Amino acid sequence: MSLNNLYTTVLSPIISEKSNRLGEQSNQYVFEVATSANKKEVKAAVEKLFEVKVENVQILNVNGKTKSFKGKQGKRPNWKKAYVRVQEGQLIDFGTAE
Repeated sequence: MSLNNLYTTVLSPIISEKSNRLGEQSNQYVFEVATSANKKEVKAAVEKLFEVKVENVQILNVNGKTKSFKGKQGKRPNWKKAYVRVQEGQLIDFGTAE
């Protein structure tokens, strides 16, 4: 998998209170991933980008909300996120990705 494909598979980490708590308690990190990505691709990309051993990957689709602005209906895009659990004792530092 080329470096370009790694960055198109894993788009960005999701930083929130819930994701920080997951990282501290259960060694789990949350990423926004491409809508076409599957578990194997996400696992390979995270292992190569952050040099950690991934134990488990859970992927879920997030449906975009329907919103109205000045009386006109619109829809936000659908997206996909992945919960990635790394081995005990390993950490992902988001400041050191290649």
